[in-house]
Amino acid sequence: MADRKEKTFRFVIVGGGIAGVTCAEQLSSQIPSADVALITAGPHIKAVTNYKQVSRTLEEFGVEEQPSSVLEEKFPNLTVIHSAVKSLHTQSHSVETADGRVFGYEKLCICSGGRPKLLTQDNPYVIGIRDTDSAQEFQKRLSKAKRIVVVGNGGIALELVYEVEGCEVIWAVKDKAIGNTFFDAGAAQFLIPSLEADKPERAAPCKRPRYTTEEPAPGASQTFTADKNARRQGSSSTEAGSALGPDWHEGLALRGAEQVSRRVSLEYQCEVEKIFTSAELLNSPQQTLRPENGSWPVYIQLTNGKTFGCDFVVSATGVVPNTEPFLHGNNFALADDGGLQVDDHMMTSEPDVYAAGDVCTACWEHSPLWQQMRLWTQARQMGWYAGRCMAAHVLSEPIELDFCFELFSHITKFFNYKVVLLGKFNGQGLGPDHELLVRCTKGQEYVKVILSGGRMVGAVLMGETDLEETFENLILNQMDLTRYGEELLNPDIDIEDYFD
Repeated sequence: MADRKEKTFRFVIVGGGIAGVTCAEQLSSQIPSADVALITAGPHIKAVTNYKQVSRTLEEFGVEEQPSSVLEEKFPNLTVIHSAVKSLHTQSHSVETADGRVFGYEKLCICSGGRPKLLTQDNPYVIGIRDTDSAQEFQKRLSKAKRIVVVGNGGIALELVYEVEGCEVIWAVKDKAIGNTFFDAGAAQFLIPSLEADKPERAAPCKRPRYTTEEPAPGASQTFTADKNARRQGSSSTEAGSALGPDWHEGLALRGAEQVSRRVSLEYQCEVEKIFTSAELLNSPQQTLRPENGSWPVYIQLTNGKTFGCDFVVSATGVVPNTEPFLHGNNFALADDGGLQVDDHMMTSEPDVYAAGDVCTACWEHSPLWQQMRLWTQARQMGWYAGRCMAAHVLSEPIELDFCFELFSHITKFFNYKVVLLGKFNGQGLGPDHELLVRCTKGQEYVKVILSGGRMVGAVLMGETDLEETFENLILNQMDLTRYGEELLNPDIDIEDYFD
C-alpha cells in the first residue's frame, strides 16, 4: 500500500461538512506552509457564514453550501480531493479513496459525520431526511401526499411537523412530550399552540391556546388543526451526504395535496411495530388491521396498537456515527454510541488520527456543565479545536481544552421562536436534588432555570427574553442564588441590574 502513495500531505481531513471544513480552514491558516488535503465525496462543501460570537460561549452562524473551489482560492496550501474514502490504513498512514487513489498523511482528522438511523432499510415508502437530496425528494413526494407519518422527536422532526402544510401529519414520538432531546414537557406545552395557530410572519400570541399539564397516557393522542394558507420563503441549498443546515426548510415549499393548512395528530410514547403495504395488509390474518376508508400505499402499526395508512413514512430518528470505512483493519476504540472515542485533544486511540463532529464521542472527563449533543455548534467547535490541536502537536506547543467545552450552549429556532439552551438545560444527570423555576407567558416566552445547591446549572429560554448573557454568567460563576429565590424570574425586576 505504502509504495502506491500518490502524494503525502502533512494534514488530511476527511469530510466536507462543518467539522471537516472548519478543521481544514483552521490548519491551512495556522500553518500556511503545510500541505493540507480535504477529502470529500460531494462536489460542494458546507461553510459557516455570518458567524457571530453572541457571548462568551454562545455563537450564532448560518450554514451554506459552496463549491469547494472557494476554499482552494482562499488557501493556496489546501487541496480538495473529490471522492469517498474506501479504506484507512493507520499503520502505513495512508487513505485509499473509492476511485483507487492512495494518499499519505502525517496527521489525519476524520470528520465523516453521522448517517440517519432508518426505521427499515430499502423500503420505498420510508424516507430519511438528512441532506439536501433527501429534503428535495421529500418535498417532491409531499406535493402529492394527503397524509404522512413522521417518526422521531429531534430537531428535524420538530421543524418538519411545523413546516408541512396541506397534508395531514401523524407524529409518533417515543417520549411523553415533543422535543424531548431539547426540552421538557413544560416547554413542549408552550410550543404546542403553535401547531394550531396559523403560521405567523413573526411570533404572535396564539388565538386558541389549549394547555394541559397532565401527561398524556401511554397511547394517548392529540390532534391540532390550523387553516389558512400562510407561506414562508427563503433560500437554501445543501450538499449530498452532509447534514442539513439549521434553516434547511427555508425555500422548500413544503405543501401537500390537501387544502387544510395544518393538521397534526400526536401519538405519544410509542414506537414503530411494523410497516407493511396494502397488499400485505389485505392478506393479513388479523381482521383488526382492515384499512379505514380508502386504501393507502403503506400502513404503519405503532406499539400502542394503532395502525395508520399513509402516503409515506418519514424516519427522523437521529443519526449514528458514520465510522464504517475507517474501522476495518484498524484498532479504533469505540464509545457505546458507536462514535470514535476521542480524548481532550480530539485524538482517537490510533496514533496521529484525530476525529471531530458527529463521528466522534468526547471521552474526556466533561465539565459538570457540558454535554455532547450532535449539533451544528459542536461540529464547528470540535473541528476548530481539532485543527488547533493538530497544529500544536506538529509545532510541539502545549494546548489546553478550549473554553467552549466548559459550558454547553446552543441557539436555535423552533416553531418560529428563538430557543437558547444553556448547561444542564434538562437537568441531565443531576439526580433528584435540583429545583426548577419557570416563567411562562403564553405565545410570547418560556423561561426555565435549573438550580442545584442554590446555584444555576442550566436554563431554557424561548422567545425574545434577552436573558442569555446574564444567565450564562450566573452559570459560569456559580454564584449562590439562594437569597433571591423566586424573585430571580420576577418579570418586574431587571435581573441584569443585580448581576453586572
